[in-house]
Formats: sequence, C-alpha cells, structure tokens
Amino acid sequence: MPSISANTTANTAVSYLNANSSAESTAIEEISSGQDTTNAASDPAGLAISTGMNSDVAILQQAATNVTNGESVLNTASGALTNMSDVMTRMQSLAAEAQSGSSSTASLDDLNAEFQSLLAEVSNIANQTTFNGETLLTGTTYASGATFLVGDTSSDTITVTITAASTAIGALSSLSVSTVSDASSAMTALTTAINDISTYQSSVGAQLEQLEYTGSVVNTSITNLQSASSAITSVDISAEETTYTNEETLTSAAVTAVSDANMMQSELLKVLQ
Repeated sequence: MPSISANTTANTAVSYLNANSSAESTAIEEISSGQDTTNAASDPAGLAISTGMNSDVAILQQAATNVTNGESVLNTASGALTNMSDVMTRMQSLAAEAQSGSSSTASLDDLNAEFQSLLAEVSNIANQTTFNGETLLTGTTYASGATFLVGDTSSDTITVTITAASTAIGALSSLSVSTVSDASSAMTALTTAINDISTYQSSVGAQLEQLEYTGSVVNTSITNLQSASSAITSVDISAEETTYTNEETLTSAAVTAVSDANMMQSELLKVLQ
C-alpha cells in the first residue's frame, strides 16, 4: 500500500539500481581488462591458483635462462676442445713427417718450429677459454661441478662438470720433433692426449644433450602453465558482453523505476492539497 511516510517503492527501485549498476561496472571492468578475476572478491580460489601458477612461471622462465647459460658454457667448452683436437692432429702430422727418414736437420728444425708454435696454441686455448670470467678447461669451478637450477623447486638442478684439460696438456709440454726419436715419442703422447680430449668432448656432449632435453621440458611447462592460468583469469568476452548488455538494460529500467516511484510519492501528496 502506498505511503507518504516511507517511499518503499522508490527505496526498492534504488536497491535494484545499485545492484544492477554494480554488476554493469564489473562487466565493463572485466571487458576492458580482459581479466575475469579483477580482484580477490570476484574469484578468490581462482585468483589464488592463478597467482601460484604465475609464480611458477616466473621461476621456470629463469630456469629456462639458466638452461641456456648452461648450454652456452658447454658449447664454449666443446668448441675449445674441438680446436685443441684439431691443433693436436696437425701436431701428429708434423711428428709423422719428422719420421719420414728423408728429413734433413734443417727440415726437422722447421717442423719443430711449427710444432712448438702449435704446442703453445694448445696451451693458449686451454687457458684462455672462459665464460663469464671463469676458465672452463683449466679452472676449478667447472672441474668440481657448477650447479644450475632447471626447474621450479630447489631440488631441480643439473650439475655441469668439465674435466680440466691440464693433465692432457701437461703431458705435451716437453715434446719435440727435432729428432726422429723425439718425433716418435711425441706421436705416442699426442695419441694419448687426443684420446683424452675426445673423452672430455663426449662428456660435454652428453651433458649438453641433457640440458637441451630439460630446456624443452621447461619451455613446455611454461606454455602449459600460462595457458592454464589464462583459462582461469581471462574473461569470456562474448559472455561478458551479453552480461553487460543485460545489466545496462536493467540499470536503465531501474533509473526509470526510481523516477516513477518518486513521481508516485508526489501524486500522493497532491491528495492532501
């Protein structure tokens, strides 16, 4: 029943107006942001899950960078070992040439000059191959093992170990091909050193393969987590556009209803005049 002391009709219309207007604002916010969870109240559980996923993604993205760094370390070491092996192979050729039986003393001296130059180059490669300031083939950091985080927990690690080439190089330090006898000894020592370098390369290659597989897994995990997080937080534009249109219509209707209710109150007051 209409009452002049309490405009119940208008109050009810205002209540609906506020609710519809709030829903309309929420729809606009979600459409404009592209997010279904614009605040904790909209989907507390979804927001918590998404936040956890985003944290994992951030860690995994750094892990992917760590994997890339590890691969770079191993690729650098592998390239240096290959160069060392190539130089030693040339040194073997010189040692073989020195044992031809027809080489003169002058020829042996020339062969030995090149041999000594190549020997110095082997040492240079080993001592000057570095990554981020750390020597890879003669230092202690990678010889004892450097650990890389490659997952989203502290236990997800891979240790990169590069055997120091110092022993192989040290065995060559006093070699010479200035005589047939020296050349024969040099060839034997070089064969052993080349085999050692080949073993080092094999170890580096195996670790590199492991990191490459791990990197693939990490990148897949990042993609899947981002997709899952997006499914939770991203707004369904079509559905939200429909919601917005409905709420906009209801808000307009509520505005009209409030106006009509206030006019009804005015009409009741005229009865008393």
